[in-house]
Parts: sequence; C-alpha cells; structure tokens
Amino acid sequence: MKEKSKEIGSRVRELRELSEITEEEMADYLKIDVETYRRYETGEDDIPASILFEIAHRLGVDMGLLLTGEETRMHIFTVTRKGKGVEVERRKQYRYENLAEKFIHKKAEPFIVTVEPREEKPKTNSHPGQEFNYVLEGRIKFYIHDNEIILNEGDSIFFDSSYEHAMEALDGKKARFLAIIM
Repeated sequence: MKEKSKEIGSRVRELRELSEITEEEMADYLKIDVETYRRYETGEDDIPASILFEIAHRLGVDMGLLLTGEETRMHIFTVTRKGKGVEVERRKQYRYENLAEKFIHKKAEPFIVTVEPREEKPKTNSHPGQEFNYVLEGRIKFYIHDNEIILNEGDSIFFDSSYEHAMEALDGKKARFLAIIM
C-alpha cells in the first residue's frame, strides 16, 4: 500500500506545483503543519480521504484523478459495481472504497468505509465541510466534540466535519458504513 501512497503523493505534488501553490500555502489551506503535508506528498504518510478531498478541491480536480491518475469523464452518471470501487487505505483504522471516482465535478465524495475492531480508542481527525454516515453492518461508537454516540445498523449521523471526530467498531466485529463527504 505504501507504493500507492507514493503514487498519490507524487500526483498531488505535481498538480500543486503546476498550480503554483507552495507547500506552506497548501498546508495552511488544509489547517495542518507543513511537515505533515510534506510526508503526504512523499508517500511517507497516507493521506486521509477527507484531506485528499480538500486537496482535490483546492487544485480544482476530481479526487478520482488523484487516486487513479486517470481523468474522470462521466458527467451524467457512473455505476460502481459491488466491491469494484477504488480502495483507499487512508488511515490505518479505516479502509475506504470510493463509489464514484469516475464522475466529474462531484459536489460530494461517497465511500463505503470498513472499520476493523481495535483495542485502543481511535485517533480523531477533522476536515472542512460536512459528512453523512449511514451504518450498513455492525455497530459503531462515534466520537465528536466531547460526545460518544452508539450507532447501530440502519442508524445515520450528519455532522460538521470541522469538529474532531472518529469511529470505532464495537462488539469485536468489523463495521461498515456509507460515508458521504461534502
């Protein structure tokens, strides 16, 4: 997976340089420190999907281009067959499957997110925008802004993703949810 991280980071760096945006300007836009941003571009660290979404927005490209290196072309509709979405391991605690990487000019990014059970509490993250999560399988403990909420299969949550948040699978079983990042 490190090779994929390096490829994505390289595409981000190339597009950032072509856009004449400095590393410092991009880090400031993303509200992260410059050293973290540099590790993303070198592939040393995986880029969280939410950050990748914001990078694509700042660069004026679709996230699919950053993920696959191919220009998105679909503008009326796109179909993603079961299990065929582009998989992205953006954080060690979650696995993302992009469900619309080929659609151009999206206003949101839909993912199926798989969370494996873990012993320790997950690290929180934040990103600009809003997010909608709908639990498909399992149970999730959702952390946001000093709140802990249990979500069962069929439950959903819509939230301001600029607040620190995280999810963890409960009952020693993996959980899956639909996440739409806007």
